[in-house]
Amino acid sequence: MKYSEEQIASANSVDLVRFLSARGERFKKSGREVRWTTHDSVTIKDNQWFRHSQGKGGGPIDFLMEFYDKTFPEAVKMLLEETGSSLESNNAKGVKDEDCLVASPIPTPRILLPERAEDNENVIRYLTEARKIDKEVVDEFIRRGDIYEEAGTLRAVFIGRVSDGIVGYASWRGTAEKQERGDISGSSKCFGFKSLASWTEEHSNKERNSRNLYVFESPIDLMSFTTLYPKYWHENHYLSLGGVSSAAIHTFLSERKDVKHIYLCLDHDSAGHDACARMFDEIPDKYAVTQLIPSEKDWNEVLVKREENPAMEYLADTIELRKEKENLVPVTKMSEIQETVVEWLWYPFIPYSKVTLIQGDPGEGKTWLAMALAAACTNRKSLPNELPKEPFNVFYQSAEDGIGDTIKPRLKACGADLERVRVIDEEEQPLSMTDPRLEQAIIQNNVKLVIMDPIQAYVGASVDMNRANEIRPLFRYLHGIAERTGTAIVLIGHLNKNAGAQATYRGLGSVDISAAVRSILHVGKVHKEESKDIRVVIQTKSSLAPKPTPVAYTLEHGFVEWIGEYEITVEELMTGKTGKQQESKMDQGIRLIRELLSQRKVMYVADLDASGAKHKISERTMRTARKAIESELEYGYENNKKTVLLKS
Repeated sequence: MKYSEEQIASANSVDLVRFLSARGERFKKSGREVRWTTHDSVTIKDNQWFRHSQGKGGGPIDFLMEFYDKTFPEAVKMLLEETGSSLESNNAKGVKDEDCLVASPIPTPRILLPERAEDNENVIRYLTEARKIDKEVVDEFIRRGDIYEEAGTLRAVFIGRVSDGIVGYASWRGTAEKQERGDISGSSKCFGFKSLASWTEEHSNKERNSRNLYVFESPIDLMSFTTLYPKYWHENHYLSLGGVSSAAIHTFLSERKDVKHIYLCLDHDSAGHDACARMFDEIPDKYAVTQLIPSEKDWNEVLVKREENPAMEYLADTIELRKEKENLVPVTKMSEIQETVVEWLWYPFIPYSKVTLIQGDPGEGKTWLAMALAAACTNRKSLPNELPKEPFNVFYQSAEDGIGDTIKPRLKACGADLERVRVIDEEEQPLSMTDPRLEQAIIQNNVKLVIMDPIQAYVGASVDMNRANEIRPLFRYLHGIAERTGTAIVLIGHLNKNAGAQATYRGLGSVDISAAVRSILHVGKVHKEESKDIRVVIQTKSSLAPKPTPVAYTLEHGFVEWIGEYEITVEELMTGKTGKQQESKMDQGIRLIRELLSQRKVMYVADLDASGAKHKISERTMRTARKAIESELEYGYENNKKTVLLKS
């Protein structure tokens, strides 16, 4: 439907606080504005709102599109027609504007309740004898304090409460023959007389969730219905609107997220049917809605006439206005999935948001490699082919080596910042991969690297590492932690004694461990290099990037000292053969950049990277190499292409 400029302007002129309050939304005063309690970053003044957390705002139409998921035509229609008609019908019934100002500075009650009589004899007699309501039902509401007899009058008082128990609405009804009725001054139609599932001491001291909400025009109709259908009374929610205003429904739904199905049980007359139609349009699509039509004008008339005709039908009709949505299996279209780029702690050896396994024979240098990682992440220490990183916090969990006598001295020798290396306390309770403390501690300490050494100490006492059906869910859970937190999780594992087997099959436990991780690093000692204590890191599995040339380090000075790329296979390393030290790819890249730029005054960056590719140096490595010598370079643009030259 198309709307005129005048209609759109009229919709955008609606007072937002009044409009939203009529739907049960609540607010707090904030200077000259009000703050929406549902989103406390949203403030409203007159017909304008502003979301401070995102720096955006607008008028009523924008509000409904932003927070109520309405389309533009739906928002305009709701503001022009539905809101307008709702307010008009309220005013026609003598409801004051402030009745829907639920939000107004809360939670200060504005209702002065009538004095209570010493007993409730007249009210009990009226409700049970004249209205035929079950005495047990009446007694429950009286015990709760939501029905009482006004002192010095023949009036019954019915109370509707805010979620915190404060009185938000109250009405009275005469119990004499004349039976006058009215709302007590200060009452808000945004709250109603209600019965929550299992609020009685007899059934439970705590409120229980319920999928069903039954809605009535009056408290007497509500109690009449529970008398007619007592079986499931304490398993459902019941709400009286105090008329045909829908405000209390919206308030109730905002407070009770358990409701799935709403039953509209209004009077069997034109006003009741019209109100049902209007309420159905206002109730969000996520709720199933059914109209229950009494066989007489209202539910109390049904109850009273039942005494004369016990066999009578209570219902005239049941109309299913909106079916309950089937619980669908969550499915996401591939087109809706956001593409992401793998980020690396150490390219291409250790990715963020994934699990990496470092394995090797005992004493081959796995722990020292872990120490070097911790040092690089906490104190700007270098890793091969990587620039130093901005420091971040690390967890180092060790179940084999002593924290004080081994781990700390080694970390200190490697140059780690010990303030940033942290340990989850395992004194009272050992840590496992599925321990909720792990993810909680990662978030609380802003950790980006977790080292767990050795793997068998953290699988959990009841887990058999050789059983695939026990290992798979364990690693699925661990991967979830890594992905949710963006953390690199590194596990240290020993090799078994199956000499002669391939490295893939020498890991302890099920081969599914190797299948579950994204990267596997094999660490071994070059035993024939007697003059130097050389250890080599070889990537034996790489799911996210091309396998790199192995890198080597030495421990001859009591700490990790990187010596660059090393030409050797994992089979050669495991059988005791020696390899050959190589110039690292980044060093090759730096040398190539200097050589090419010294021959030419200026080059396109793209051409420089292409030259690197011819020498089997990746674009990423060339970029890292340029970064390493950026003080020597000067960039510019020519023909809309980025250029680079050596500074003179």
